[in-house]
Amino acid sequence: MACFTVPLATAVVASAAKAAVPASAQSNPFVAKLGWLGKMMFGGSFLLAIEHVYHGEITFTPPFLTAVKEGTVTDMLHEMATRGVAMAVLLGAVWVAMVCVSTWLERSKTAVAQEA
Repeated sequence: MACFTVPLATAVVASAAKAAVPASAQSNPFVAKLGWLGKMMFGGSFLLAIEHVYHGEITFTPPFLTAVKEGTVTDMLHEMATRGVAMAVLLGAVWVAMVCVSTWLERSKTAVAQEA
């Protein structure tokens, strides 16, 4: 129903944080790669929104979400709190792993270059 809105909100926050962070903080790899998190969250939300449109859970007429039309707003909020948060947390964990691996690879590449 509306589970894609949680990763979408996370993407907006990550993009705003990336824009608000001063250039001096870019030395932190997590801050420097906030763009990755935003792109992952926007991409996941976009694909989920397309899937929901395909299954008729999102319409192009107000109120747009069929759960609101049917009066099952509590079910929609429950789905957002469970599935939406779980997706955002999982994507965040994958992003942390990606940043850690990329930082490790960059440091090992630099160490090998300095030895040679």
